[in-house]
Amino acid sequence: MFDRLQAVEDRYDRLNELLSDPEVVSDTNKLREYSKEQSDLQETVEAYREYKDLTEQLEGAKAMFDEKLDPEMREMVKEEVSELEAQVTAVEERLHILLIPKDPNDDKNVIMEIRGAAGGDEAALFAGDLYRMYSRYAESNGWKVSIMDSNPTGLGGFKELVVMITGKGAYSKLKYENGAHRVQRVPETESGGRIHTSTATVACLPEVEEVEVEIHDNDIRVDTYASSGAGGQSVNTTMSAVRLTHIPTNTVVTCQDEKSQIKNKASAMKVLRARVYDKFQQEAQAEYDAVRKSAVGTGDRSERIRTYNFPQNRVTDHRIGLTIQKLDQIMQGKMDEIIEALVVEEQSARMESLNND
Repeated sequence: MFDRLQAVEDRYDRLNELLSDPEVVSDTNKLREYSKEQSDLQETVEAYREYKDLTEQLEGAKAMFDEKLDPEMREMVKEEVSELEAQVTAVEERLHILLIPKDPNDDKNVIMEIRGAAGGDEAALFAGDLYRMYSRYAESNGWKVSIMDSNPTGLGGFKELVVMITGKGAYSKLKYENGAHRVQRVPETESGGRIHTSTATVACLPEVEEVEVEIHDNDIRVDTYASSGAGGQSVNTTMSAVRLTHIPTNTVVTCQDEKSQIKNKASAMKVLRARVYDKFQQEAQAEYDAVRKSAVGTGDRSERIRTYNFPQNRVTDHRIGLTIQKLDQIMQGKMDEIIEALVVEEQSARMESLNND
């Protein structure tokens, strides 16, 4: 582990030199690439330097035991050694986690797609509830949420909703939400008081820059049409809605929430780029050795990941066997307990994989 840490520190120092090099400073792409790499390594390097400083202090404190000390001083040195050992252990555990290969998408913004699935109107209503839950969670993290495209129902739900969640680290926490979400409750549309089971699906895609996935203009078919639904004078009168089709992958994206065709096309391109990138990622993941996959699993969109039981105020995440009797709070966006448990499980699985290697 310490050979790897020293290599990381050496690379960090080299990046500092490169970022002062006039040739790098004048090259926008290299400057951005090296700056990001340096930023990614900084926390690990700072922790490693703290570890080296603490171990040096610990060795110095232990050396004092060889000197002639009065009982009071010896007791003080003993306490100092004990405190330093605890600090060294804590930093060492942190370093183990920091050495886990980081998902390169973790710092990215999220394009989240929520769809009502099995359950008709109730599924669409639950999709709306999930949207509000994620919006409140995003707000608590200081992230911005904006609707890119929506297909609302008359009862206040959504057949489909595409939103952009903008903020540092958004994908690192929301990527675990991929999959089918099941709800058990008495629907607002049910007069008999019977509990129904419905589902909504969630897909979280990292926002992708143009340089990360190449999409040629001649591979895209652009269709325009009049927008529909609630929205003022431009609805059904101007050809502002946009449909993009990526012909090689048959990926289709629509966007109509903006009044401007140009803005709708720009938003649709963001979603298209993310979906094409995700398709390539999914294909690569499918080829990955199943034994080394994380126990959490963020890839299979059809996987039923969580059940929301309203009568019992209970949420169960089936991937890690976590049950929490705080459904009312979670639906208000207080999702930290679930997200943190998923992060820990993912880190543990990756650490085990590294140890096995």
